[in-house]
Amino acid sequence: MAANHVDTVIVGGQIVTSSQVYESSIAVSGGKIVAIGPENYLPPADRYIDAAGKFVLPGLIDSHVHLDGHDDYALGSLAAAHAGLTTLVPFGTYQLEGDETLPQAVHRTRETIEQNALTDFAFHFILQNRPSILSGLPQAIDLGVKSFKMFMTYKKRPGRMCDDDYICEAMDLVGRGGGVLQLHCESGNIIEYLENKLLAEGHTHPTDFPTACPDWAEEEAINRAVKMSAATRCPTYVVHLSTQLGLERIKQAQSLGQRVWTETCPQYLLLSDAQMAERGPLAKIGPPLRPDDGPDRDALWEGLRQGHVSIVASDHSPHPQELKQPGWDNIFVDANGMSVPFGSPGIETIVPLMYSEGVVKRGLPIWWLARVMAENPARIFGIYPRKGVIQVGSDADFLILDPNGDRIVTASDHHSNAGYSLFEGWRVNGRPWMTMLRGQVLLQDGELQQNPGYGMFLESGEPRAPLGGPVS
Repeated sequence: MAANHVDTVIVGGQIVTSSQVYESSIAVSGGKIVAIGPENYLPPADRYIDAAGKFVLPGLIDSHVHLDGHDDYALGSLAAAHAGLTTLVPFGTYQLEGDETLPQAVHRTRETIEQNALTDFAFHFILQNRPSILSGLPQAIDLGVKSFKMFMTYKKRPGRMCDDDYICEAMDLVGRGGGVLQLHCESGNIIEYLENKLLAEGHTHPTDFPTACPDWAEEEAINRAVKMSAATRCPTYVVHLSTQLGLERIKQAQSLGQRVWTETCPQYLLLSDAQMAERGPLAKIGPPLRPDDGPDRDALWEGLRQGHVSIVASDHSPHPQELKQPGWDNIFVDANGMSVPFGSPGIETIVPLMYSEGVVKRGLPIWWLARVMAENPARIFGIYPRKGVIQVGSDADFLILDPNGDRIVTASDHHSNAGYSLFEGWRVNGRPWMTMLRGQVLLQDGELQQNPGYGMFLESGEPRAPLGGPVS
């Protein structure tokens, strides 16, 4: 039964769950949702929020962000708060120098987050190619980190590319500990061969980059990931899926009942390798953008529509333009032989792009957005039902989205240190009119209402299978 008096009641909006939209009111007290129903059935409140004409979504989650470099946790959460996100799940890393253990890295990262963050955080940890780090993995899991990532490529980047036997060893530990293992699936040895061949032949223009990372290199690595997942019985998550070939292999695994899940990103849904000629090294991401006349973008949209692709995440990986510029001369390595950075910013464009391109343009139901950017990330990464849903007992996290009006994407309005956006000049619909985090207003009409340090670290539980099936 609801309390006799509550902190806040949201009235007049269209409540969006992961499967439906309906008009009702929401009572909030003590940072939690305490009742949902007609306004006249709810207790009186200290504050009423009129959401008439707007969608009330669960607080949205970006579950693939890199904030351990040129954008830190403070800046990343500032960008997220302005973008309409309430929770981030970034990648933590341990310090290779000094042999920092995983538990030490968890404590260090948690302390940094709780001092600086505006939004709530869970986090994953990247396991570099250093098997000794696994000795601390069970304790890290006990500390509430149950998601880990490994790379099957990037041979030129010291410590990144992991051997298959090391991946299996990690999978075994993660699976037995009730976690999920994420994999960047590209065949590193094949890509190294192709890249070196292009270098030797002088094919180093940005437009040559995708040639070194063909679609079948993603499929080949996904196939190995699927087999290793089956051998170790470890839930496995393929990050930033970019190809139809890779999707078909994942669908096959899912049809056999394997716990193999995947995400894709706005850049793979909306952009093509034509960006390499236009934007050069700014568009160097891994995996690469795929051919403009190829089948991949349509296949990924259909994978989202049919529920085989569970999540849309940004893969926000910002590098200032000056670090990218050497790629105009050689897209693979700079004058010192170091790899030209991969990655692009994305936190501040993911919400408007997915609403505009998925819901408005392609006719996906608004509740699809709540599925792929709220409930499914919360389920897979162990923070459901605290996060990702509008139901009694969950955190009072909301994005109140005004569907009216449109605007132009421009990096000059963004908060990332990158200083550019691959979506510069795109027209997008809607705006985050208000976000609430644990019952308090985080953003209202573009103005922040909380201070750094309001964000909390979220201990993760075991992964749950995401919602699947067609959405329309």
